[in-house]
Amino acid sequence: MSAPLALACALGFLLGAIPFSWILARLLGGLDIRSVGSGNVGATNVARSLGFWVGGAALLLDVSKGAAAAWLGQALDPAGPSGGGGLLAGGLAVLGHNFTPFLGFRGGKGVATGAGVFAVLAPKAVLASVAVFAIALGWSRTVSLGSILAAAALPVAAWLTGAGGNVVALALLVAILVIARHAANLRRLARGEEPRIGRASKVDA
Repeated sequence: MSAPLALACALGFLLGAIPFSWILARLLGGLDIRSVGSGNVGATNVARSLGFWVGGAALLLDVSKGAAAAWLGQALDPAGPSGGGGLLAGGLAVLGHNFTPFLGFRGGKGVATGAGVFAVLAPKAVLASVAVFAIALGWSRTVSLGSILAAAALPVAAWLTGAGGNVVALALLVAILVIARHAANLRRLARGEEPRIGRASKVDA
């Protein structure tokens, strides 16, 4: 691996590892987001704990760090955008978000960060996944179900929209990771106990 590509990978992981949800909750609410709501270090828990606007800011920052990681990976790869730099840096950004060393390797679930990564690598697939999320959320009023279905749709959409094989493979890996991180949500969905938008609850997506 060339030095620029190694740098891209390191920067991708570090960007992904920035716990924006934790930072915003600390700065704007004086909270440790890990100790409130579901304990998840993600935008949904921030929104439920501190309000829509703070959650929206956390969401935007998580999407942005994923996009920045993928873009840097492409920019620093000697082979250019067609090389594997964007894939490596983007994949590592999702891992960094989910297992951030800044919080004892306890992070979020990778939905927003993954969306940012694939907004750079496969924008058409992301649009399709966002549509799936919106439909599922509107039907079920359950953020977790929307996130799970959107993740599952991503590799299929990447393949159908002509993304390269490596992009499809990364999309599949990220989808598996995101769904695995929603294991507790899946159990609650099966029991009919998963909270819905507008209903107070101590757990989230």
